[in-house]
Amino acid sequence: MYGFELKKKTFFGIISGLFILTVVLFTISLNLGVVRIAPLDVLNTLIGFGTPRDRLILMDLRLPRMVLSLLIGAGLAVSGAILQGITKNELADPGILGINSGAGLFVILFIYYFQGSMNQISTLGIFLLPLFALAGALAAALSIYLLAWKKGIDPVRLVLVGIGVNSGFGAAIIIFQLKMNPQDFMQAAVWLSGDIWGANWILVSILAVILLIFIPYTIYKSTSLNILNLGDQVATGLGIRVERERKKLLVVSVALAGVSVAAGGGIAFLGLIAPHIAKRLIGPAHQLLLPIAALLGAFLLLFADTFGKNLLAPTQIPVGIVVAILGAPYFIFLLMKVK
Repeated sequence: MYGFELKKKTFFGIISGLFILTVVLFTISLNLGVVRIAPLDVLNTLIGFGTPRDRLILMDLRLPRMVLSLLIGAGLAVSGAILQGITKNELADPGILGINSGAGLFVILFIYYFQGSMNQISTLGIFLLPLFALAGALAAALSIYLLAWKKGIDPVRLVLVGIGVNSGFGAAIIIFQLKMNPQDFMQAAVWLSGDIWGANWILVSILAVILLIFIPYTIYKSTSLNILNLGDQVATGLGIRVERERKKLLVVSVALAGVSVAAGGGIAFLGLIAPHIAKRLIGPAHQLLLPIAALLGAFLLLFADTFGKNLLAPTQIPVGIVVAILGAPYFIFLLMKVK
């Protein structure tokens, strides 16, 4: 009992610390950009007394992008935590397994056939884009699950099949990119590398609603994730319907990854590193790990976006590249560590 109370105190301490860091970073990021806005002017704008220029920059451009970064980071982190839990594989991640590339392919198809130009995303397109991304993510996940199934799901087989499916979807993406005009090709290439484009309050609202449904549901299912980590035989002995629970959680993971890719492009490694750092901070219990992973993912992506926008301003580095620079060394470390 004492150990559990100590763990709860540690959990609330970590959550509080991450929340404060995120608020500080959010406040700093409001002031930074191609156009710098003084802190007092930011405050005046937020309470409704700013100039038209400051209102345009903050309320229509900067704030939606920052909030979207937080939501995408949380969605990818929880998606990665679910995948690592249901596969019992530390290397599982929506990007590595091919779920991101499946969503990306369907988004590219949507842009190629229906939108014509990534600069002209209509209001209808804003609603349809997450649906296409979700369909692509589900297609990728279904392909991986069916190909990896062999009297059950083996974690190593799942990752290997996922890497193969990822390569296949990646090749299809290149084929359709080559059919685009040069301008759309370059914009698609930047987006696929991870770029928070088209940020607006409509997209923020859609993503927020989806995350407010699926992340609490995942935390509610944290006991099932804990039991699945013990192995299929033990989970079955404890009364868990293993494949049924695994499929439910896989659909949730795919949904979170799909809509996150629709809003932020092909951001890899974030779903890998955020759950791992959270596990090192609080341990493997998912009821504690998932909220920390979500907040950590939100913080990391906001940091990467702020860094990418300001390092070489006015040129912007796609956020996916910044995350890859941070995540690739950690992925190599895990490859060397995992037996």
